[in-house]
Amino acid sequence: MIQRIQSLYLILVALISNGLIFIMNLWTIDGNDYITIKGLLTSVDFFQIVLAIMFLATGVLSLISLFLFKNRLLQIRINRVNIIVNLILFGLLIFNLLNLSGEFQHSLKGIGIWLPLGLIVLLFLANRAIQKDENLVKSVDRIR
Repeated sequence: MIQRIQSLYLILVALISNGLIFIMNLWTIDGNDYITIKGLLTSVDFFQIVLAIMFLATGVLSLISLFLFKNRLLQIRINRVNIIVNLILFGLLIFNLLNLSGEFQHSLKGIGIWLPLGLIVLLFLANRAIQKDENLVKSVDRIR
């Protein structure tokens, strides 16, 4: 059932978390140096590599959930795990931004820092649509 609305939400999550993050800036260092996921993947700092891997894991989890459309309960569980990963990712991004040097002179944060919150909303909407389908199937089974 790839044509369902929850599939659209999950495809958007996969596209944003695996495609858009390579374009958007997460934060700026020294006014000119923009940090993206490519920069985090090539970093020597373990913390920044974990941030990049968590962004990519979000996309992979959403693709796995997308193709498990026959098992709706497992799909909901995977989406919940994905929401938790995004909450942890958002917390780590905020923690990292609060520890950047020169924070009191200028604060230049990119839009990429807010992507996990948008992904959480999309995953929540996908879970609601999946739960609606599950309730519909249960109600039809009761009629039989």
